[in-house]
Amino acid sequence: MDSSLTATHAHLAERAYNIRRNALLMGEVQGQGYVGQALDIADVLAVAYFHAMDYRPDDPDWDGRDRFLLSNGHYAIALYAALIEAGIVPQEELETYGSDDSRLPMSGMASYTPGMEMSGGSLGQGLTIAVGHALGLKRRGNKSFVYTLFSDGELDEGAVWEALMSAAHWQLDNMIAVVDINNQQADGPSSQVMAFEPLVDKMEAFGWFTQRIDGNDLAAVIRAFDAAREHPGPQPRMIIADTRMGCGVPFLEAREKNHFIRVDPHEWQLALEALDAGRTA
Repeated sequence: MDSSLTATHAHLAERAYNIRRNALLMGEVQGQGYVGQALDIADVLAVAYFHAMDYRPDDPDWDGRDRFLLSNGHYAIALYAALIEAGIVPQEELETYGSDDSRLPMSGMASYTPGMEMSGGSLGQGLTIAVGHALGLKRRGNKSFVYTLFSDGELDEGAVWEALMSAAHWQLDNMIAVVDINNQQADGPSSQVMAFEPLVDKMEAFGWFTQRIDGNDLAAVIRAFDAAREHPGPQPRMIIADTRMGCGVPFLEAREKNHFIRVDPHEWQLALEALDAGRTA
């Protein structure tokens, strides 16, 4: 790795650490939450917000911005952690997470939070909304990219597959989707609730430029985002990211059920200490 790539990797590793730390601190406010998902997707968000996307922290509605649509609204704690790190949401609002009148509700609400492009409480909708955004931007001659993050559990939804067809039909080369494959949803392992493999073959058959990566390998995430933006074809772009729930905090990774994490009060400090230990290892 040359010196410039080493510097980029180190910078993004620090951003990913801060996103994970912000998520743990918000989880501690409520004593529970979708913290496992925030820890697993932190590397993807770090690359999206601090390497790939164009936006203005002081003007989140700037028309020239790249859009990031969070389909899986229960991942809101992860996106808030990134928005705080990006300076779009003030750091002090972290302590209001999930509280009455907070701009950081437990499920993402576009009308509440600066930088939140859609309300994602009903799963399976983000890819369809992203198609509309991307098509509208192309017709206006706006060169911005539309990113969307959705979960493997959302592959159960028929609307997702309709959106996959539509994006390819309209040749939405300004659209980059990331599907988080952590193999967990509320009813059990996603691959057992509804089998979705071979996923790369399916995405390619639907007309998408597709990459599959380890979503917790920061270098792989950087390469995938760069390749998605630079791909010369007229296809929409898909990144399939295999991730580990609770990544960065070993005792949370090891939990059999960590779709919605509840821990004892003293364990939040243990989680922060484990995150710090991994950072310096």
